Amino acid sequence: MNKKCIIILSVMLLSISTTAQQAIDVHCHNVLPEFVDFLEEREMAMSENYPLPMWNAVSHLSFMEDADIVCSVVSMPAPQPCKGGVEECRRIVRHYNEVCAQLKSAYPGKFLFCASLPLPYVEAAIDEAIYALDSLGADGIKLATNSCGQYVGDEALDELMNVLNERHAVVILHPHKPVPVNDSIIAVTPLAMYEYPAETTRAVVNMIMRNVPSRYPAIKFVIPHCGSFLPLALPRMQFLHSAMVAKGVMGEIKWEDNLRNFYYDLAGGVTPELLQTLLRFTSPDHLLYGSDYPYQSAERLVGNIQNLRVMLSSDRTLAKYAGEILYGNAFRLFAISSNEGIDKEIPVNSVGQCAKQSMQADGIVRLSKIEVYPEYLEAYMRFAVEVGEVSLRTEPGVLTMYAVAEKENPCMITILETYASQGAYQSHIASPHFQKYKKATLHMVRSLVLSDQEPLNPASKISNFIQPDSSL
Repeated sequence: MNKKCIIILSVMLLSISTTAQQAIDVHCHNVLPEFVDFLEEREMAMSENYPLPMWNAVSHLSFMEDADIVCSVVSMPAPQPCKGGVEECRRIVRHYNEVCAQLKSAYPGKFLFCASLPLPYVEAAIDEAIYALDSLGADGIKLATNSCGQYVGDEALDELMNVLNERHAVVILHPHKPVPVNDSIIAVTPLAMYEYPAETTRAVVNMIMRNVPSRYPAIKFVIPHCGSFLPLALPRMQFLHSAMVAKGVMGEIKWEDNLRNFYYDLAGGVTPELLQTLLRFTSPDHLLYGSDYPYQSAERLVGNIQNLRVMLSSDRTLAKYAGEILYGNAFRLFAISSNEGIDKEIPVNSVGQCAKQSMQADGIVRLSKIEVYPEYLEAYMRFAVEVGEVSLRTEPGVLTMYAVAEKENPCMITILETYASQGAYQSHIASPHFQKYKKATLHMVRSLVLSDQEPLNPASKISNFIQPDSSL
């Protein structure tokens, strides 16, 4: 094959790979008429120095189809409706959350939602968080960086954080107007241009300084807009910290523990350079796609995601993670926080996984060798990732699901499966999530060979394959 043909083929393959990558959008908003009316009655509609956009479900779904977005995680836009007292704030927040639950029900699989809370009223916020997560089926919680001056990380929010930690919640942060703020500056420099990234960084730094993420390790925090200024602030913070501790003006900071459960959405102008900076202190499995719909036109946002697909696919380091960044990472993140179909009585350990049984005498160690038809590979992997994640998270007797694919032939997949006992295996194959996987993928599989194995060194067990967030 000559060089010209190779170039043409490469361009064709790049085009196929970028158009085939579906996405989950973790940063978008639904602007409800009742919310707009509430703000206008209290002269708050322009408090963020930017007009609220129009929104409806039909237009949002049309944008999703054009952008090849399969699911959107909506959250309440700024500003925080805290004027008018606790009852008024509670009322508009409850209305928003219940409408979101109806939206999720009306369009199954298309919309998830992160519930809003009536902060700065902490007791009301705790009540709403419990109601939204336990009764409404909220997929996470949205927190403003500050609510009328009460910043995320404030000591007053510790009890709320404990409630969210108990429920292994996903928390999406979103910048709001800083308090206090110089109004003459934001008159010429809109909040979204500079203050939003600064405000997000301010709130995250406040959380880190108080070791909030490390003290509530079951919460996953999503930091918006490519981490805002955090990629620039972190090295300086870490450099100065030891000197501050020596002077007695700061306490110890658990850097690794605080950063471990931070995820970063890529809304708001991601560049290759910014991605590389982010990856200096996080990993590709903590990057998520976000559009910020409807704050820019649908046409522009469709162009943005197309550019992102090309950017990821053309980067040697990130190309193999493109599908995970656009889809897989968000799928696993919100599957972890979803209450649907999960037994709330399942025992969990400190990292949110179900407490595992020990391997018994009739335990199973098995290699499943699967050949998938090439045209179904992407669809098969979605179902396989789902059943692996749900099984490891909810079944104490499922100990390992560790999958590999041949480099030269990715349609050839081998999975190391281990089960605590024959009973655990029988329970697994009868589970609703396994039956869903089996029925959906039966026509996708060319061949399947199950081969039971005998451990050569049973004393070594299999702990080296089990990880806190492991999935197929």
